Amino acid sequence: MAKQKTIYTCTECGGQEPKWQGQCPSCHAWNTLVETVPEAPATSRFAGLAKASVLQKLVDIEAAEVPRQATGIVEFDRVLGGGLVPGGVVLIGGDPGIGKSTLLLQTLCHLGGKRKAIYVSGEESPQQIAMRAKRLGLDASPIDLLAEINLEKILAVLQKHQPDVAVIDSIQTIYSEALQSAPGSVAQVRECSAQLTRLAKQLGINVILVGHVTKEGALAGPRVLEHIVDTVLYFEGDPNSSFRLIRAFKNRFGAVNELGVFAMTEKGLREVSNPSAIFLSHHAEQVAGSCITVTMEGTRPLLVEVQALVDEAHAPNPKRLCVGLEQNRLAMLLAVLHRHAGIACFDQDVFVNAVGGVKIAEPGVDLAVLLAIVSSFKNKPLFNKQVVFGEVGLAGEVRPVQRGQERLKEAAKLGFTRAIVPKANIPRQAISGIEVIGVDRLEQAFDHF
Repeated sequence: MAKQKTIYTCTECGGQEPKWQGQCPSCHAWNTLVETVPEAPATSRFAGLAKASVLQKLVDIEAAEVPRQATGIVEFDRVLGGGLVPGGVVLIGGDPGIGKSTLLLQTLCHLGGKRKAIYVSGEESPQQIAMRAKRLGLDASPIDLLAEINLEKILAVLQKHQPDVAVIDSIQTIYSEALQSAPGSVAQVRECSAQLTRLAKQLGINVILVGHVTKEGALAGPRVLEHIVDTVLYFEGDPNSSFRLIRAFKNRFGAVNELGVFAMTEKGLREVSNPSAIFLSHHAEQVAGSCITVTMEGTRPLLVEVQALVDEAHAPNPKRLCVGLEQNRLAMLLAVLHRHAGIACFDQDVFVNAVGGVKIAEPGVDLAVLLAIVSSFKNKPLFNKQVVFGEVGLAGEVRPVQRGQERLKEAAKLGFTRAIVPKANIPRQAISGIEVIGVDRLEQAFDHF
C-alpha cells in the first residue's frame, strides 16, 4: 500500500509547505509547521460566517444596543462585557483541570431555568457530567446533554432544537466527515469552528467553545480560530492556589483586559467580591520592602502588594528577578534610581514580587516598585496604610496614569489613609478619608517615607 502523502501547515497563518522547515516562509514564524494530511478539493459548504445582506448606506443604519443575557454569575458577566450576546461565539481556554468545564456547567445550570441550553461533551460521558453536577449541587438543572464528536451530528441537533446557549467541550475533539485528518488537527479545528460560527450567526445561538492550550500557554490550533470568534477568554490560576482568574483578550461586544476572580471550592467556582484582599498580605507589623499599589485590570481597580528584597550580591553578576512584573522594566527603573536619586544597586541582588500571583503589565506601578526597592535597601518600612502609583520616566519625572480618581476611591474604601501619586492625578475634590500627596519628581517621593 502506497504511503499517504503529508504536508506541513502553519498554525499561525495556515500556509502549506511540502517539507518541514524551522521557519514558515509565509509569516516567518518559528516552529509553527505541523504535519497534516492534504484535503481533497470539495464544493463550498458554507457561503460565509455572517448573514447575507443588501448594500446599505452607513448613515441610513440605525444604531441599536446589543441585547445581553446575564449568566447569573457576576464575575463571568463582567468579563463578557455584561452577558452573552445572541449569535455571539465565545472561546475560553486554559490549562487542564483549571475549571473550564466546571464554570460552564455552572453557567448553563443558572441559565437552564430561563433559557434552553445544550451541553455538548466530546471528552466526558453523560454519567461523568452527571456526577460532577451532583457534587456541585446542580443535578436538578433542566439542561440537555449530548456526548458526540461528529460535527455533522452536532449541527443537526442544534438546528433541530435551536437552543439559546450551546457549549462545545472541546473544539479540539470535534471532527468533520468532510476532512480526512484526525480531530485536533489544524484543518479540523479551522473547519469545525467556522461551521459552528456560521450556525450561531444564522440561528442566533450563543456558542461557547472550550479550547485546549499548548505548553507555551497559547490556544492550540490555528491562529485563525481566535479571529473567527467574537470573544476570547483565558482561564489562569496558580496550581498551588485556589484562586482562578479569567481575562478577556478579545471582545467585540465589550472591553478587553477585564478580569474575573473566582475561588475553587468543593461546591465549584465561587465568585470573589473583593479581589483586592487576595493580593494584599496582612503583616502583624510594618516590614521593609513592601509597598501597596493600585493597578487597573480593565475597568476594575485592584490593590496589589509589591514586595522587594535587596541583598548584597555574592557573585560577580548581581541577580535581577521579577515575578509578576516585566524584568526588562526593572533594569530600566534601577538605572533611573541610580541616575536621578543617587541610590546604586549595581552590587546588590534585587528581587521583586507581585503578591498573589497576579501579573502586572501597566507602567503605573513603577513608583511603587522603586519605593519598595529603596525601603528594602535602607531597611526602612513604609507607612502600612499608604498606597502608591505613578509611571516613572527616564528623566526621573513621575508621569500621570489613567483613572487616578477611581484608584484613590478604591484605596479609601479599603481603609488606606495616605496616597503618593503624580501631581496630575490629584483629584479636584478631596476624597474623604485619604490624604493625597502629589509628586512630579522621583526624588520627592523618597521624602515621604
